[in-house]
Amino acid sequence: MNKHAPKLNKVILYYIFTPITDPDAVLLWQQNLCQSLNLKGRILISKHGINGTVGGEMADVKRYVRETRRYAGFKKITFKWSDGTGNEFPRLRVVVKDELVAFGSPGEIEVDENGVIGGGVHLRPEQVEELVKERGDEVVFFDGRNAYEAKIGKFKNAIVPDVDSSRDFIREIESGKYDHIKDKPVVTYCTGGIRCEILSAVMKKRGFNEVYQIDGGIVKYGERFGDEANWEGSLYIFDDRMAMDFSDKAKVIGECDKCSAPTRDFRNCNTASCHQLILLCDSCALLPSNLSCTHDQSRAHDSELVG
Repeated sequence: MNKHAPKLNKVILYYIFTPITDPDAVLLWQQNLCQSLNLKGRILISKHGINGTVGGEMADVKRYVRETRRYAGFKKITFKWSDGTGNEFPRLRVVVKDELVAFGSPGEIEVDENGVIGGGVHLRPEQVEELVKERGDEVVFFDGRNAYEAKIGKFKNAIVPDVDSSRDFIREIESGKYDHIKDKPVVTYCTGGIRCEILSAVMKKRGFNEVYQIDGGIVKYGERFGDEANWEGSLYIFDDRMAMDFSDKAKVIGECDKCSAPTRDFRNCNTASCHQLILLCDSCALLPSNLSCTHDQSRAHDSELVG
């Protein structure tokens, strides 16, 4: 074995809804496991399940997957893999929260060993395309992410709710803006699927009659179809990469906040205490004044990870 061969780094994204009786014990186990394998990332644990994204050397990540699946409730986790650099996460953070996704209403959902009770029907990426082929323009794609994420990538003709965080969704759904699609086939989507587990249940409880969610989210859809079907643009992700493409044919749909030139690149505000983002082309990013805190996109409001 060549000790000087370049190390392969990987990032995984995952979640599962399953009852956890002692979230604090799971926290200690996950924290110790990640530290022993030199993995960094973010893991949320609640009584409803676990949601995480971690990265490190491939052999260590593989061992993490094996060990995590030893827990009875986590055997069915689907881990979504992507290439990493080793610099995606500055540290390891494992926390217990009331909600896996911060909708601001912990009692909104119930879970059992099969997942969220009363959520939308899961569709594999191939089934999404079959639905579109069968029902045509009747199908409504409904973005379950923060509005700024859709600036660089979304499903074609999707509805993008005006929300800054997941906490805004219940109010947005109850506003009446979307009552006209209550009897249409609605396909909710988000990064890895976790936000739509809850969003689809929220919508069904409020009278949306035919609600679906993409199994594995945009990540799995993009892995299957790349840029050859109904997805267009880049996928915003919650680590230091900030965006990823599914192929070299990815369309650039984002526009620079300063000059409207095509771009997919979000930049962090220069103020250390600020967590806001601004969408800038390479030329505008060279001017320090363009990185000042004068924009309205924020990722500080949401505690969900990447789903």
